[in-house]
Parts: sequence; structure tokens; C-alpha cells
Amino acid sequence: MSLRSFLKQMKKQKQVLNIKDELSTRFEIPFVMKKFDSQGLILVFEKVKGYKTKIVANVCGTRERLCAALNVSKDELYRKLLEAWRSPEKPKIVGDGKVKAVKEKDLSRIPILTHFENDAGPYITSAVVYAKSNDGKVENVSVHRLQVLDEKHLAIRLVPRHLFKLWQTAKEEGKDLDVSISIGVHPAVLLAASSPVPFGVNEFEIANTLMDGELCLIKCENVDAYAPADAELVLEGRISTTEEVVEGPFVDITGTYDIERKQPVVEILGVMHRENYLYQALLPSGAEHRLLMGLPREALIWEAVSKVVPKVHAVNLSAGGSGWLHAILSIEKQLDGDGKNALLAAFAAHPSLKHAVVVDVDIDVFNPSDVEWAIATRFQANEDLIIIENARGSTLDSSADQETGLTTKMGLDATMPLTKPKEKFEKAKIPASKNVETYLYRGSEK
Repeated sequence: MSLRSFLKQMKKQKQVLNIKDELSTRFEIPFVMKKFDSQGLILVFEKVKGYKTKIVANVCGTRERLCAALNVSKDELYRKLLEAWRSPEKPKIVGDGKVKAVKEKDLSRIPILTHFENDAGPYITSAVVYAKSNDGKVENVSVHRLQVLDEKHLAIRLVPRHLFKLWQTAKEEGKDLDVSISIGVHPAVLLAASSPVPFGVNEFEIANTLMDGELCLIKCENVDAYAPADAELVLEGRISTTEEVVEGPFVDITGTYDIERKQPVVEILGVMHRENYLYQALLPSGAEHRLLMGLPREALIWEAVSKVVPKVHAVNLSAGGSGWLHAILSIEKQLDGDGKNALLAAFAAHPSLKHAVVVDVDIDVFNPSDVEWAIATRFQANEDLIIIENARGSTLDSSADQETGLTTKMGLDATMPLTKPKEKFEKAKIPASKNVETYLYRGSEK
């Protein structure tokens, strides 16, 4: 299973739009990506100014498409993710792969995008980075942004999580850290690499479970690392444990600029790719970015809240909350107080969460107007509001402390109170007769 096989599947479903005008990697292609972001289509840029390579974007841009990639219904999506996290399966290691077809010396032929006007330069944004400890006991796969410094060097943003820990360990041992940087992979690989699993779990094994055992890896030639055999493009590199540069400015998931920091330099030792490879691009702060970051956290929220209420109907880390800071969840409750327990469980499951709203199952969590109506008619601030001061949140929140993420969190219980008449809180309905249904059907045909 590869990105190409998935694109063929989506083309049959008319999910792919080909852009035939010649466009530049500097601002022009990102501008079009942003214009089409809300439409959810996969974009293929056939003519890239100054390059022979096509660019594909927004592959993981809709929830429905991620379900199609995993061959699962929306109702079973979280369950499948959680099962894969708990039952990772080792992928096959093969001697050769299509990604080894062509070898390059450096980054100069790759159509890397410059997205926003104040960006520090071109950025690779859909990179799946593999590394392992020097003793080989711990393997990690994660998604990182990479700023192009020159034809042979990148700056990598290391959030203090698993790859950062491997880099720190290598630093203590006085060795640089070998990495593979894979671009143009099946959506299951990107989703697995975005998953919040414990340190020591190899996310390639999670991807293999999600892909029903069909992921194959190749061993890199210039570094001690593995990469998907069907990737479009693989960079072989080494993260320096001595050299750092100022990284940024860069637009993160909230659509605002992240702060500049000193970050490690990656030296590129080799580049390999398929014949006529596709360069996969991801728009920072776009729908694809929000889904890949947010969807795995929705699964955590769904699981945590399911332990404190009878049933969780849906979870949405909303677009307005940048797919990260705001959650809306609908639940079936048995007792007053279930709503507040659900909110507390959601905050515990996703520590970056800033605001959360819990609603009843008759409210569509993906419809902002529906959610606002529930707050307007079912919420009383003196009874249904939770405020948590001085809690750790997200440094991606511009209003939080930018070093620690310290913030104030708010939860709104907009569920119907069980002690009051239910009919007071339900939307009135108009019965539909067969005559009306026939009339509406005929009207839709015209």
C-alpha cells in the first residue's frame, strides 16, 4: 500500500483535482492550497515552476478520507486507532523498494514550498522521521517540520518528546543521531507517526497494523535507519548533537507564527526517490494539519470519557480551535454531573485542551450553530461552568505562557438538566407527510 495506490482509489471517487497552471513553490502553490482548503479535495500541481516534479497536497484533508485510507467507518475509527496502538505488528524488511530507483546528491531538485510571507524560508512539512537509539532498543517515528538551510542542511524542530529524548541520549553519548526522512507515504503512516503512544513503541509497527500487515521497510544505505519501501522520497540524514541554529519564523497549527528557537541541524547524506516521484506537501494550519494532529487526540478523549459516562457519541477537536485547543463532545448521560465528569476526563486525556463543551447526542458536534444553540438554551454559567486556573496547556496558544504553556481552562456543560422537563429543551419538529416528501424529491431533481 502506497500513496500512489491511495491516490488512484481517490481519483475513482472524484476526490482529486488537477491544477494544470504553472505555479511557483514560493507562495503561489500554498496560496492555492489555502483557497481550496475548505473544499477537502486532493490537489495535484502538474506544473511546478523550475522543477520537473509534481506536487500533491491535502491527501489527509478530510475525516472521511482518513476512514477510507484505513478501510473503516467513522463510527469505528477511534476503536481501530486504539487497537493498533495496543497491538503493533512488525513490518517486513525488504531488500529493495521503488523509492531506491533514483539517487540524488542534495536537496536542490526537490520542490520544497515557502508557505507564508514571513516564513524563514522553504519548509518540509509532511516529513515522517525515523530514528533509533544507538543500542537499537528504542525506535521512534514522528512528524517534524524541517527548515531548508542550504542544499545539504536542514533545521529540525524537536518538541521535547520522543525524538528529542533520543537526540538527548545521543548527545550524552557523544554521537550524532541517524535518521530517515520519508515524504510521500500512505495516510496510515502519517496517522501512525502522529499517534501519542508511549516512548519505545515503534510507530511503523502501528502503521503496519493499520495497513493490515502490508507495510514494507527498506534499510537506508548511508545511515542506520529504516524507511517505507513505497515512499515517494527519502532523505538520509544525521541530526547533529553539537550544531544548532535559530529555527523559524514558521506558522504553526493556530495560523500564527511560532516563536524562534535554537534547534539542531540535520546534515543530508543521501537522497533517493521513485521514478517521476510526487512531492507531498502539507499546508501549515490547514485542514490536513489539524486532522493529523487532532484526530489521535480525539481518540484519547473518546476513550477517557467513555470510562466515566454510559456512551460517547462523537468528539470534535474543532476547526475554530485549530484542531487542538477546543473540543466538543456529545454524550449520553444518566445523571446530572455526568457532563462535568466528561469535561474533566477530556482535559486529562488531552493536556493541551483549553476549552471544552459537552452536549447531548441530539446536537451535531461538527455544526457550530448547533453547538451554540445548545449553549444558548441548556447552559447556565453559575451551574454548568468549570474553570481550571494555572493548568498546563499548549505553547501553541498565543495567549498562554510561551515557555510553559500555563493557561486557564474552561469547560461548559451544555447538556439538558435531567431534573427539568425534557420537552423544554428539545427542538420542535414538523411532521413530514408523504406528499411533502414527494414534492421535495421532485424539486431536487429539477
